[in-house]
Amino acid sequence: MNTFLVADPSDMAQQNRNLFSLSLLSLATMTLATSLSPKCSVRGPVVATTPLVTFLERVQETALGTFGEEDFDPKLYVDLSLKFNLSKTEKAFDELPRSGENGTVSVKDLKVFIATFFDDAGDDLVYYDPVDFVPEPEGFLPKVKNPEVRSWALEVHALWKNLSRKVSDGVLEHSELHTLLPLPEAVVVPGSRFREVYYWDSYWVIRGLLASKMYETAKAIVTNLIFLVDTYGYVLNGARAYYTNRSQPPLLSAMVYEIYKRTCDVELVRKALPALLKEHAFWNSEIHKVTIQDAQGFNHNLSRYYAIWNKPRPESSTIDKESASKFFGNSEKQQFYRDVASAAESGWDFSTRWMRNTSEFTTLSTTSILPVDLNVYILKMELDIAFLAKVLGNKSTMESFMEVAEARKNAINSVFWDAEKGQWLDYRLTNGTIC
Repeated sequence: MNTFLVADPSDMAQQNRNLFSLSLLSLATMTLATSLSPKCSVRGPVVATTPLVTFLERVQETALGTFGEEDFDPKLYVDLSLKFNLSKTEKAFDELPRSGENGTVSVKDLKVFIATFFDDAGDDLVYYDPVDFVPEPEGFLPKVKNPEVRSWALEVHALWKNLSRKVSDGVLEHSELHTLLPLPEAVVVPGSRFREVYYWDSYWVIRGLLASKMYETAKAIVTNLIFLVDTYGYVLNGARAYYTNRSQPPLLSAMVYEIYKRTCDVELVRKALPALLKEHAFWNSEIHKVTIQDAQGFNHNLSRYYAIWNKPRPESSTIDKESASKFFGNSEKQQFYRDVASAAESGWDFSTRWMRNTSEFTTLSTTSILPVDLNVYILKMELDIAFLAKVLGNKSTMESFMEVAEARKNAINSVFWDAEKGQWLDYRLTNGTIC
């Protein structure tokens, strides 16, 4: 792996390309190494939810009892926006006629209640015409010569107009009525039931926007993510109040790096660097950081996914409760909920990669695994920060992060590398270790 990394900042562009190649390699090698001993000490905290989210989870559970499981989407109900204040809406909900042991609300009554007190999911975003969109950008995919392929590529390019949104004025003026967060700039959404910005999706969105020469739209996405860091201390999984309990693979620095390489926008770098430093601290905080001692007695700091949550995920509350019903103890349920949310933080939701028993979902143990790819993303973040600090003439930060990157490179080689298999492998913490 030493050929991937060199200490001279002038070679960082090549390092970044190689690091993503390594990341892709790690995704294909899911066997877990268990030869080293972990040291960890922290049982993680839980972030507070909002009264609105708590209420919408109640609506979600009632809707499942009323409408049944067929085609039921729990996320729909936590994406609803209130027409009136929460107190009035909750009072009307509590006064709905109920029947049977489970207090089921009739289909008619629940439909009338939802239509009366809520706007449709997705109404909190409005269509937005991107200022930098043109039907065929100058210099668009110059190597694509085949007319049919080029025509198809332009059709894909045109989708940016369909996926571009802005947060509605209602969200900005009365954020307490919405789970959508009041982002300051235009957004690009994944589409379908995903009616909000997502963190690591945004990296791939930006790569596409850069190919489409839509540099201002790409910068707006980064500005929104910086807003989340400034507000919460990290980039959320997505721009909803119920996603404040976790992040996603940390690719903000890669977004800034890619945009800078295309635009040389120093002001964007200047605006982004403080947020990147804050995000780096988050991924190296006590809940994410685990110290591993290798066979030679050297300690290495590596990172893991660790949601700040031990309850059902609000967007999937009914599903998580059903899964957790196999556990009898409250502490077991809480650990399961944390591992489920942490798997969602990884972006691999869900994969047998995180399970002790690949045929049993409830054996998720995400927080007990140090993933290769997460640590490669953070290594790239450290190299990106060093590069961007150099752009700003901040020599001390550049040198500091080159040292930090070198230490993580050594940790990756020492802990993850399996010489026999010729692969970097995820590392599972010792059985029974929960931290």
